[in-house]
Amino acid sequence: MQRATRTLTAALAVAVLLVGCGAPHGLDGDLTDDWAALAAPGAFTPAAEVCHEADFADAVSLAAYAPVDCATPHRVETVHVGTFPAERKEPPPVASPELRTAFADCDKRANAYVGDNWRAGRLRLAVAVPTGAGWAAGSRWYRCDLMEVTTAEAGAKVVTRSGSLRNALRPPSPLWLGCQQARTDRSRVVRSLVPVDCAERHDAEFAGVWQAPDRPYPKNSAQWAPFYAGCRTVLARYAGVPDDGDLIYRSDLVVRPPGAGRWQVGDRGVRCYLWLGDRKVTGSLKGAGPAGLPVRTK
Repeated sequence: MQRATRTLTAALAVAVLLVGCGAPHGLDGDLTDDWAALAAPGAFTPAAEVCHEADFADAVSLAAYAPVDCATPHRVETVHVGTFPAERKEPPPVASPELRTAFADCDKRANAYVGDNWRAGRLRLAVAVPTGAGWAAGSRWYRCDLMEVTTAEAGAKVVTRSGSLRNALRPPSPLWLGCQQARTDRSRVVRSLVPVDCAERHDAEFAGVWQAPDRPYPKNSAQWAPFYAGCRTVLARYAGVPDDGDLIYRSDLVVRPPGAGRWQVGDRGVRCYLWLGDRKVTGSLKGAGPAGLPVRTK
């Protein structure tokens, strides 16, 4: 109690001294009216077509928001900012219809932004939302963020890059998946695909993207079967061959669906690759027709 009294007495003495010596410019002796009131926390909306040095985060606060020019080194690029319904009281959970709708919108926006389906390149799309505090303050945005990654295969890492991803998949593009070399295990199962120049001998090639229906994530062979059927149609269109019973004798398939976590947020795009398995070629097989992709055996 004595310590508190001494502190208060000292503070009063300093205040009296200031008044007695004449108040400095801007001070009038009334310490209660010279400080601007703190602004109440409010909603903020991030900008589109800007980049970020920090890694992607599912939820972004105003304090962590630090956009940079895309010409400078960065790891994330925002291609679009959309809006959730205003009446929702809290950020939508991962598997909610609202987040899947947001992802579907971001999917279309990203495709238009890069000039092709973003899955045709070494790219990753993700959706960021406000933090709980930001939502409580009135923020209702979702952010469509694109990243360049080291590979379209498992274990990809985000690349620090300079320059925007706008039109990044317009040919010729160093990000395009293109021709590949399959790495198989002893059971002849393709474990990974390594990009190579099409002029080099290779046994696989990216054929396109099949859009899977909005169903629960597959858990057994019967549920996975439509993915292979869908990718066979993509392959036939890409190579210019009939989509019939002979297709399985022309080429094998490598099917790369999104993982279960990405499936939850609404990613339904499946990467489809033709895989020769028993031989290698040079050059692309796009539009090669039956002569370029002949029936091998029955």
